[in-house]
Amino acid sequence: MLCRKLLAATAIALMSVPAFAAENITWWDFFSGGDGVRMKALITRFNAEHPDIKITGTTLEWGVPFYTKVRTAVAVGQGPDMMTYHLSRMPLGLKEGVLDEITDKDLADAGLTKDSFFPAAVEAASGDDGKLQAVPFDIHSIVLYYNTKFLEGSKFLDANGKLTGINNLKDFEEALAYAKEKGAEAPVSYATGDDGATYRVFYTLFRQLGGELITGNEVLAGDNLQKAAKAIEVMTNWQTNEWQPEQAEYEASVALFTSGKSAFSLNGVWEVPTMVDLEKKGSLGYKWGAVQVPNLMGTQTTWADSHAFAIPANNKLTPEKRRAVMTVIGWMEKNAIAWADAGHIPAFKPVAESAEFKKMEPNATYAALAETASFDPRSSIAGVGSPIYDAAINIISPAIHGYAEPLAAAEQMKSDLQNVLK
Repeated sequence: MLCRKLLAATAIALMSVPAFAAENITWWDFFSGGDGVRMKALITRFNAEHPDIKITGTTLEWGVPFYTKVRTAVAVGQGPDMMTYHLSRMPLGLKEGVLDEITDKDLADAGLTKDSFFPAAVEAASGDDGKLQAVPFDIHSIVLYYNTKFLEGSKFLDANGKLTGINNLKDFEEALAYAKEKGAEAPVSYATGDDGATYRVFYTLFRQLGGELITGNEVLAGDNLQKAAKAIEVMTNWQTNEWQPEQAEYEASVALFTSGKSAFSLNGVWEVPTMVDLEKKGSLGYKWGAVQVPNLMGTQTTWADSHAFAIPANNKLTPEKRRAVMTVIGWMEKNAIAWADAGHIPAFKPVAESAEFKKMEPNATYAALAETASFDPRSSIAGVGSPIYDAAINIISPAIHGYAEPLAAAEQMKSDLQNVLK
């Protein structure tokens, strides 16, 4: 009888012990479309593999609204446990004090080191003091997409139908002229009426000229003004020759290429899934490829940015939760091959250098750009949704459509941005 009572008491005591509580990680991101689908799938996989950690994700509006929300939430101590972040916004994030340092111990808890990542991404993720403020997840850039239909019979396709022979601006413009003769409606398509696309093409040409947009506290110092004018002049020349679409919004610029009306497209790696899906469906109608933007102006480099993982400041994380956050980040980095499927280049070198990634096309073809990427200037007026993007749509885009001379546009850009920088 006594034994039965003891057993019953033990059972009741065990029933009163609470179940093991997983660390709940509050996560904010800005991923929509294909990126959003892939990230949600990664979160689902992580949660399934980690019963002791649960990610509760929320997707917010991309761009300025996201960063405004972060700033407000951090100010009142109600930010998430972790979030995604554009490295181009790093200088502004540091100025606003919204980012917590990622220490060497944090990296160790994630099974990572700084040497695990491409140097350009680590530099972009660090403050001027060298302290890491975010963990790079990818490197995404513009690339040169091409439609072989308009290049057949030219020196610009090799025996395997791959793009070749574009080694400078003269070669590229010769290819554009050839494509025009072959019936291309817009030999090179990009969103000439969009701030982001206009800026990315401008910045690529400008950086290939060796330009520095911001030096110290000065915009377009010295001969950088002439280099900016030269980049705008090149884009204006493409417009004058009717090689690029006029005032094209982003969706229209993509449609020109996917519908087979353009020979080339200067667009982000994030459109690779669009091309792959259309090809699989058999609705593309032509063979295509994508390569690193060629060295048109004298230096091999391309505009680039990175999605990264960050821990908001004023987060009040317990040591246990912070370790859980770093476990999430480490797992995401080591499983980034699923993210590369969206066209991105993994910032985590063991994945970028893996046999699996090297079989992934066209990613592997343009992956070398990670070594020569040009991130935005380290300035609080640069990055996604910044005054520099405003200058692209308000000054550069009108100029390439003939509403201002290239040098006058560069001077206006210098003046406007200098006023903001002060």
